[in-house]
Amino acid sequence: MKILLSAFEPFGGETINPTQRILACLPDELEGVHLVKVSVPVEFDACCAVVTSAIHREDPDAVIMFGQAGGRDAITPERVAINMDDARMADNAGNSPQEKPIDKEGPAAYFSTLPIKAITEAIQAKGIPARISNTAGTYVCNHLMYSVLHELTMENRQIPAGFVHVPYLIEQIKGKPGVFGMELSDMVEAAEQIVKTVQKYL
Repeated sequence: MKILLSAFEPFGGETINPTQRILACLPDELEGVHLVKVSVPVEFDACCAVVTSAIHREDPDAVIMFGQAGGRDAITPERVAINMDDARMADNAGNSPQEKPIDKEGPAAYFSTLPIKAITEAIQAKGIPARISNTAGTYVCNHLMYSVLHELTMENRQIPAGFVHVPYLIEQIKGKPGVFGMELSDMVEAAEQIVKTVQKYL
């Protein structure tokens, strides 16, 4: 069994992205599951090609995409991605689309095809804060989630796929009073629980 995992590069003035750290700490094999890891640029125009190319190359059994949502206080599996780019700040290539459909002919939204309730419960069972999120925003994370689900749908590929946001790491919240941070070890444990849960449902 093979699961594709994606992480984002740092953005928004940060020098690290927790998702890259998570993937670096995960083993290449986890209880019989081969983990394929890719790093994705925080760019509207380039992020999708990295993941879709990996899907075509690796033919995984599932796709789990990770992104940073600084300010959130939990691991948050996303329920839905909407067909809209509306950047609150420029991406790493300087792009800042405003109220622009991701695909003019695509549906308004796609729902995650991962078992998000079971994932959330598995993370919570380890004592790690987790809850389902009903908005992936309108930035690059949402763009990637929507685009990958759209691509899989258009190709009629029955591959479970979805997106999970993680909060800042503890080291990122220095100088950010009142902002939540999470230990890397908890994020890695949560990621392992996500993989194991997805495996059960395949």
